Amino acid sequence: MISPSNGRLQDLVKNHLMYAVREEVEVLKEQIKELLEKNSQLERENSLLKTLASPEQLEKFQSQLPTEVLCPEEQNPGAAAPAQHSGGSAV
Repeated sequence: MISPSNGRLQDLVKNHLMYAVREEVEVLKEQIKELLEKNSQLERENSLLKTLASPEQLEKFQSQLPTEVLCPEEQNPGAAAPAQHSGGSAV
């Protein structure tokens, strides 16, 4: 049987964990938003550079890229990128 003090302790721990998880979710949402914006910006820049580059420049550039960059799905089919965690709140 759980005593009243144990129940309060469990509630305190539960509330602390819920708060920490909510805080971490907010941090991750903000990081996702920033990454989506950065990705969009880079895609626009890439598109612009492709339109401004001559076919010879594009060919030279692509010949300098590693194979993984040109065809990543052929290198490791079905593999997901590893999850990266950068900072956030500690529990």
